[in-house]
Amino acid sequence: MTRVDMTETEYDGANGGRSRFRTALARLRRDRGIWRRGILLALVSLALTLLMVFHADIPNRVGNLGSLTETFLPWCGVFLPVLLVLALLRRSATALIALLLPGAVWLNLFGGLVADKSSSGGDLTVATHNVNADNPDPEGAARQLAGSGADVLALEELRGEMVPVYEKGLAEAYPYHSVQGTVGLWSKLPLRAAQPVDIHMGWTRAMRASVVTPKGELAVYVAHLPSVRVRMDAGFTANQRDTSANALGEAISHDPRERIILLGDLNGTMNDRALTAVTSQLRSTQGAAGDGFGFSWPTSFPMARIDQIMVKNVEPVSSWALPATKSDHLPIAARVRL
Repeated sequence: MTRVDMTETEYDGANGGRSRFRTALARLRRDRGIWRRGILLALVSLALTLLMVFHADIPNRVGNLGSLTETFLPWCGVFLPVLLVLALLRRSATALIALLLPGAVWLNLFGGLVADKSSSGGDLTVATHNVNADNPDPEGAARQLAGSGADVLALEELRGEMVPVYEKGLAEAYPYHSVQGTVGLWSKLPLRAAQPVDIHMGWTRAMRASVVTPKGELAVYVAHLPSVRVRMDAGFTANQRDTSANALGEAISHDPRERIILLGDLNGTMNDRALTAVTSQLRSTQGAAGDGFGFSWPTSFPMARIDQIMVKNVEPVSSWALPATKSDHLPIAARVRL
C-alpha cells in the first residue's frame, strides 16, 4: 500500500477556514485596543439614540427647538452609515456595538415608512398641491394637474389674478369647484356647502366642502397653515402656524361627518407636536399606505413632507408624489377606499 504524506501546505488548505478563523481570533485577542478605541463614536451613537427617543421632551420654549427637531427627525438616519464607516475605520468593537442602539430606534420609528405599503383598488383619488403664488407657469401646472387622474384636487397659495388661469385650465376635467380666499377645491363629483374655515389668520386660507360620492357624502378640508421660518435670532418661528393648527383641529373635531379628508400644506410633518390637534384625529395616507417617506418640499431636494393628505374613517390604499410643476412644492396624491 502506498502511503501519502500530507504536507503542511496541504493540511492548511484542507483546514483553511478553521485556520483563518483561529488566526483572526488570535489577532482580536492581541488587539486589546479594539474595546478602548472609538469611545467618542460610541458617545455620539448614544446621544443620537437619546435624541430620537426623547425628542418629544425637547422644549419649544427656546426657538421652538422641539418642533424643528421633529420636522427633520427622519434625517437622523443619515448619521448611521457615517458612524458605521468611522467605526470600521477605527476598528472599534465598542463603537460598532453602540451603533446598534440608534439603528434599532430609527428602524422602530421610521422603518415602516421605508417599505412600499400600497395596494390596488380604492374608490377615490385625491390630490393636493401648493402651486406657489409666484409660479411662472400656472397654465402648465393646471394642465399637468388636470391629467393627474385625481377625482378631487385641492390647490393652495392661489393668488387672486391667477385664479382664472387655474379655473380655465381645470374646467374640462373638473366640472365642480370652489375657491375660498387663497385655497380651492376642484372635483369631478358634486360639491355641496363649500365655505371658508376660520384658522385665525385674518384672511381665508382654509375651507370645507361636502363631496357627494356614490357611497355617500364626505367632508373635505383644504388648508394652508402659516409658513414657518428658521432665523438665527428667533430660532424656528412657528407660533402663528401652531395657533392656526389648533383652530383647524377644533373645526375638524366638531364636524358632523364621520368620514373626513384633509388636503393641504400644513407647513409641518406628522412628527411635529405642534400639529397634534390635527394629527391626533386623522392619519396620514403616506404613513398608512405610501411608498417611502414621500417628502414634498422643497422640489429641488425634498427634505420634509409638509404637504399632507390625512383621513378619518376612510381607508388609505396608496399614496405617492406626483411629478414636479414649477412650484417649490411637489404635488401629492392618494387613493382611498370609502
